[in-house]
Amino acid sequence: MHRLYFDTEFTTLSPSYRLISLALVDPLGAEFYVELSDGWSPAECSEFVHRIVLPQLDLARHGRSRVEAAQALRAFLDGYAEVEIISDAQDWDWPLLLDLLGPAGLPPQVSCREERTLLSDLDEAAIPHHALLDARLMSRAGL
Repeated sequence: MHRLYFDTEFTTLSPSYRLISLALVDPLGAEFYVELSDGWSPAECSEFVHRIVLPQLDLARHGRSRVEAAQALRAFLDGYAEVEIISDAQDWDWPLLLDLLGPAGLPPQVSCREERTLLSDLDEAAIPHHALLDARLMSRAGL
């Protein structure tokens, strides 16, 4: 089965958190990355997100509406016959992916798994807290 490594950035570590950005990285080279231009606001963000995550965003380049992002995500996933999405924080990341896909849900060929140790060898300061960069790190660690 093919693997994709998955990460998100979101507004806060609370039950009312909202998706800011999402990335999927295929170790063979394909990548999906999106920053949402709607569905969240800076007012909802924690101090950590204001300090670390928001300055790394490039909405002019990567920004899409939730509707556009969901369509692009589904098209990306539909490019795989059978795929397993791997996250290091499934309890946080997976609900955001499902919420973005909406009522149609996951394509049937997609499954998920958590590997909490993917970035455990890294010092916290070495983790960029940028969805795409973190997913790339996980992809390299998972090989």
